[in-house]
Amino acid sequence: MAFVVVLAVAVRVLSPHAAAARDLDGRFAGSPLHNWFESLHSGKGPCCSDADGTALSDVDWETREGHYRVRIEGEWWDVPDNAVITEPNRAGRTMVWPIYYRTVNTPLRIEIRCFMPGSMI
Repeated sequence: MAFVVVLAVAVRVLSPHAAAARDLDGRFAGSPLHNWFESLHSGKGPCCSDADGTALSDVDWETREGHYRVRIEGEWWDVPDNAVITEPNRAGRTMVWPIYYRTVNTPLRIEIRCFMPGSMI
């Protein structure tokens, strides 16, 4: 029994986080932006299908040498140019869709699937 509990905890810790941008319980199905979010794509593919969207505070993203960077879990990550969404930001807030790769005894690895800059005012 203890093995099953340890296995269940390990699967939860090592698997990608639950989807924040996906509307798993349907509470945002009536939002006027629902279909727009579902249609977002970067050069790396659809944003909402494989990754979790997260809104960023202004202090958690920046441009450096002509490229975007985001701070996730206290660490700065470079945003690949092909992950940047180029259409106008209807949501108004900066968002990132990271995919987390967690493995025991290795550093966290994050792939940025999509990034949508905010206003930078």
